[in-house]
Amino acid sequence: MGISQYIKEIGRGKDGARALTREQAADLLGQVLDGAVTDLEVGAFCLAMRIKGETPQEMAGFLDATHQRLSHLPANAGDTPTVVLPSYNGARKLPVLTPLLALLLAREGLAVLVHGTPTESSRVFASEVLLALDIQAQPAIKSIASGELAFVPTELLCPALKRLLDVRRAVGLRNPAHSLVKVMNPCLGKSLVVSSYTHPEYAVSMAQTFELVKANAMLLRGTEGEVVADARRMPQMDAFIGGQRRLLQDAQSGTLASLPDLPKTTDAAGTATYIRSVMAGKQPVPPSIALQVEHILQLASQL
Repeated sequence: MGISQYIKEIGRGKDGARALTREQAADLLGQVLDGAVTDLEVGAFCLAMRIKGETPQEMAGFLDATHQRLSHLPANAGDTPTVVLPSYNGARKLPVLTPLLALLLAREGLAVLVHGTPTESSRVFASEVLLALDIQAQPAIKSIASGELAFVPTELLCPALKRLLDVRRAVGLRNPAHSLVKVMNPCLGKSLVVSSYTHPEYAVSMAQTFELVKANAMLLRGTEGEVVADARRMPQMDAFIGGQRRLLQDAQSGTLASLPDLPKTTDAAGTATYIRSVMAGKQPVPPSIALQVEHILQLASQL
């Protein structure tokens, strides 16, 4: 037991570090999640991986360890696919519209899971917007009905994963948990993970991970790291069905010809008011989000 032998491999700096096998990565993260290592070792692991970066094999191993410890949501009783929307970045300069995407999908009859937790104190998170929309966090793990939107806090899915995410508050840097939560699937039965990236290098590694683990997923450059399409422009969207990748949507250069009238602030109350207006038909759905909904519906029909 102990992860010192792994830290020796991954902690040799950007050029000298060695990648772990999938099995080694699963063992390493399993010990971290099980609390079998010291806080010092956890910090060393987080910093070493932040410098080195995760390979697809390592991410697959981290996913293996995480899925063994997740409280999975049961399959939908009506065999309706569940769309999984991880939400961990929150609003920085733009309102977080992940709840709008979730409500639009639920209105189309899909089961929708939003999971997440605040990771920084300076941002507004989807959980706060959902609360302003009178959507409470789920108190227990249960299946999601067709046409239902459920928000499940990370600590309900896996308390140890929440603790690993919270390390960021101590050291100020992201760690593998922040990538994990964007690609993990907490659902049993038919499901589709919608995932996003902020930097181009993550687009490559996340796509390779989805291919490796044979995931059903959509991948796009979302809004400030959130999985909802940027309302100001059309991002590239890629699909993975059983790990097989195909292009859904080409990116549009520049901004859209007509920009939606978005909230001027990022606060939860203002964002919730805007979302209510869109859902009531008083304001149009931003074109990029409307197209994202269409693509997700098409993918869900293929599961």
